[in-house]
Amino acid sequence: MSKRRVILAGAVLSIALVGCAKDDTVQSSSTRTERQKDSILAGSQIPGAKAVKKTMTVADSAAARQARIDTSQQNP
Repeated sequence: MSKRRVILAGAVLSIALVGCAKDDTVQSSSTRTERQKDSILAGSQIPGAKAVKKTMTVADSAAARQARIDTSQQNP
């Protein structure tokens, strides 16, 4: 039973160390921004692409509206 506990403790320790390791090995090969990736996705024919395009349109609208509000408050 002692051997079993040692193996279990080793497995738990290994999992903990892997979970705490830095993620230096994963490097993104793409230099595109999230917005550019979403734009490419929105133009594709895959299911859900129209929803991505609509979401981007709504977000742009909200950002433009907020910019108008900010500008109007600066210049009363």
